[in-house]
Order: sequence, then C-alpha cells, then structure tokens
Amino acid sequence: MATRIQVYEVGPRDGLQNEPHIVPTEGKLRLLGLLSDAGLTRIEATSLVSPKWIPPLADAEEVVAGLPAHSGTVYGVLVPNAQGLARLASARARAGAATSVEVAVFLSASESHNRKNLNRTVGETLRALEDLVPAALRQGLRVRGYVSTAFGCPYEGTVESERVAAIALRLVELGCYQVSLGDTIGVGTPNQVRVLLGRLLEQLKPEQLALHMHDTRGTALANVLAGLEAGLTTFDSAVGGLGGCPYAPGASGNLATEDLVYMLHGMGYETGIDWPLLIAAGELAQKLVGHPLPGKGLKAEIAARVLLAGRGPA
Repeated sequence: MATRIQVYEVGPRDGLQNEPHIVPTEGKLRLLGLLSDAGLTRIEATSLVSPKWIPPLADAEEVVAGLPAHSGTVYGVLVPNAQGLARLASARARAGAATSVEVAVFLSASESHNRKNLNRTVGETLRALEDLVPAALRQGLRVRGYVSTAFGCPYEGTVESERVAAIALRLVELGCYQVSLGDTIGVGTPNQVRVLLGRLLEQLKPEQLALHMHDTRGTALANVLAGLEAGLTTFDSAVGGLGGCPYAPGASGNLATEDLVYMLHGMGYETGIDWPLLIAAGELAQKLVGHPLPGKGLKAEIAARVLLAGRGPA
C-alpha cells in the first residue's frame, strides 16, 4: 500500500494573516468548509493573538464559533497565552459539538524574531509554555508546537541546528504531540533539512515532526523531498501559496498546497485529497483576497481550463 501523507493546511491562518485586505468571517468559513470537503483533515483555522497585532484575524472567536463540522477534520487554533486559551474555551462553547479543535503554540528559534513576534525572549516564552501546554491538555485538547526561523532568521542569519533541536525537544517534553519546523523566510536547503532532522530523529519518531516550508527561493519542494527521505509524513502548506510572515520582511508565501499534492500524488503517495475540490478552494481563496496567488499548480489548472474552453492561452 502507498504511504499516507498528512497535508496540514495553514492558509486560513498563516496565509490570511499576511493579507492587506481583510477577508470577512463568512468568506473564511466558506474557505474552511471547501478545504474540508476537499479532504484536508488538519486545517489551521485562525489565531487568538491580540487583534492589535494581527488585524486580519480579529474575528478569531467568530471563526471558531462558526467552524464547519466535518467528520474527520480537526481545526488548529494558535493560542499565545492563558488569555487566548480562555477565549478559545468561550468560542468552543458556541461551536457545534461535532467540531474538533486542537491548540497550536509557537515560538522562534532566534531571539530577535521571537522578540519581534512575541515581545519576549525564547527562554521567557518556553517558561510561559510550561503553564500553557499542560493547561490545554487538561482541557482535553491536543497541542501542536511550531518553531519558526528553524532554518534562518531575517535579523540574525543562520540559526544553529542544535538550538532548534533543543527547542523542539522541549516542546515535546511539555506535551506537544508534534512539532512543525518552520522555514519562515525560505532560506532552507535539503542539506539543512537532513542535518536538523538527523539530530531530532535520534530522539523522536518521524510522526512527531513536520516541515513548514516557505517557497521564497524555490526550494520548498526539494526540502519536502528531504523530509520524505528522512521518514516524515506530515507537511504544512497553504492553499494557493498564501502567506508570508508579518515579522519577516521579504518572506513570500508558504509552499502551495496544490504544488505539494501534485508532487505527492505523482510520486504514488496517498493524501485523501480531492484534486478538483482543492483547485476550487484555491480559486475561492484567490477571489477572497482579491489578487492572483503564486501557487504554480493553481495557475496551471486555471490556464489549462481556459485553453480547453477554446479561448486560447491565458
């Protein structure tokens, strides 16, 4: 049997947070529903950070309360602190009983980016997570961890793999079922991926790790291949290639979900994702943000449709 790969969709949160145009709540919920219909079973829905810092996600509680109940789909919500966890509990009380939610906690591997993003040191963030992660677990919520700037920092440059590995291991010790390693500015190369995963897989199982690659320099799929070779089976991506990072100047979008799925299917992996519905979700995302998205798979499908309709090349 073909290996099953988990595609973890991050567009509705990591993608939309970087858009200058604020997508209405109703549009976000439509996108979440279509992504679920397409077979994406893990979707990062929103973030309960302060609306002052991330205005496009100011409706986070309304989004959580309105999440479409879809059998087998779990929605991730970024939670920065105890206040955010309390807001999540309140919003979940308004959501349908069949809606499944998990918590995501986050920090950066580099001090400068962590200060820009969270206004505290890495050490202070880890100490706060020593309370936050167990509190979420006591509420019956699974917790996923994110380590940003795992392959390079916009302010400090190279980030040592030993530092990233130590932070990731600490998150697992605290109770995170999985840690996603983020190439926030898209500088990672397959060799870097191999080195970092080699260190971590001495102590962790492959299913405890994921890769979250940005395609700023066109290396995202190559880095995914390095992850596949190492035995990883979970990869983050964003519909249409939405995204970036508000605190990483010049960082372009995430690896596009369409590009990732096209490659995986072509290699014989199973994802459970319906290709036409995924393309429909990409078209909806493009419409909601009001501009073309960079995902190559989405562009190719739209161009092919125009050509087949007899209207000539797009």
